[in-house]
Amino acid sequence: MWAATLLGMRVLLCPDKFAGTLPAQEVAHAVAAGWREVADGDELLIRPLADGGPGFVAVLADALGGRRVPVPTVDPLGRATTGEILLTDDGTAYLESAQACGLHLLAAAERDPKATTSYGLGLLVTAAVEHGARTVVVGLGGSGTNDAGAGMFAALGATPLDDTGHALPYGGAALAAVAGLDGTPRLRDATLVAATDVDNPLLGLHGASNVYGPQKGATREDVLLLDAALERFAGVLERDLPGCPAGLGALPGGGAAGGLGAAVLALGGRCESGIGLVTRAIGLDAALDAVDLVITGEGSFDHQSLRGKVVAGVAGAARDRGVPCVVVAGRVSTGRREAASAGVTDTYSLVEHFGGEEHGGIEAAMGRPAEGLRALGARLARQWSR
Repeated sequence: MWAATLLGMRVLLCPDKFAGTLPAQEVAHAVAAGWREVADGDELLIRPLADGGPGFVAVLADALGGRRVPVPTVDPLGRATTGEILLTDDGTAYLESAQACGLHLLAAAERDPKATTSYGLGLLVTAAVEHGARTVVVGLGGSGTNDAGAGMFAALGATPLDDTGHALPYGGAALAAVAGLDGTPRLRDATLVAATDVDNPLLGLHGASNVYGPQKGATREDVLLLDAALERFAGVLERDLPGCPAGLGALPGGGAAGGLGAAVLALGGRCESGIGLVTRAIGLDAALDAVDLVITGEGSFDHQSLRGKVVAGVAGAARDRGVPCVVVAGRVSTGRREAASAGVTDTYSLVEHFGGEEHGGIEAAMGRPAEGLRALGARLARQWSR
């Protein structure tokens, strides 16, 4: 609990990333800088947030400390890139699938979930195990893959094979011919945890291919092919992988990150709420109990934001404590009534700050987000500070 000043406000800044522009830490610091220009005597507590997607490791590193280790890996098309693992003193390693499987690593013309692979994630998991981690927490989100972890299995030492005994090509489409696994995943008894707030199963109308495949470049024909291919792969995993749970294709969370949730479950791991894990790590509940105002935000505050995403969780927790909650976003398309019912007191948009869509506001919001957030931080201080 903080010691409050006599008149100053206590403000909690806990935004998510602004996808495609700024990580959560930079969002929070930009708003804070603007606020301090107007009300430097107020107390600002900066607690950036993430679910399992991009920024997961950086946010946890700020909260938990530990050692960040760079790891050579590959992107969804097998090109060299660098990821990292966060190693903490309790024997836990944290990593994020988006550093190797992220959609942001692909140009628009390269997006094809029939061909993209999770092999790079397997290299990150291997590095965590080789560094002695007893628990490996994998943040899932923002992926450009749809191979149910087949590439990851290959990197861990269990290569998917066709019925002639040859290794399959990478990508979800090749799994239509999967007939078995060659080898056993090398995890050295480490436990895997999938950090995700997606509860979709691997297969079916609400599964990875149907719901998320089109976002990654899949056509309707691709979706049908991929769903059938993942069904075949799930059957092979249940048959050949010791400890794989029955009914893998229908388990909640299995559809996260193109089926990487199912891969973790097949390896005897479990799914856990990504935002829940982060909020515990940063002490969000204690911070909410001690403030007069909460500022959160994300790139696009829309109808999806109120269905289990970071902003909805923060706003609901603030509402339960009777604390006003302000959302700062790149753009806002959620109606005031809907936002208010979720606990949001007011919303501020970078696009509107820069003149609206008809006056180039979108381009300015994408090109100068830190400048706009600083200006909005000053505006918030003028409106809210005592």
